[in-house]
Amino acid sequence: MSDADNDPTVAANEPAGETPIQKALRLKKATIDARPTPPKGGKFQREQAARIASGKSKPWMSR
Repeated sequence: MSDADNDPTVAANEPAGETPIQKALRLKKATIDARPTPPKGGKFQREQAARIASGKSKPWMSR
């Protein structure tokens, strides 16, 4: 076990009666929320919209 598991300050932030699966999901969501997000609007968004859809680049997949 790591020191974070035994840290009383971390235990104070946990909801009462939280199952290990709920704890894992909560930590996963917190990690995802902490990631930097791409910029909104402007040139970046236009470049993203102009990309070809993944299925369009495989002409042998359509009839």
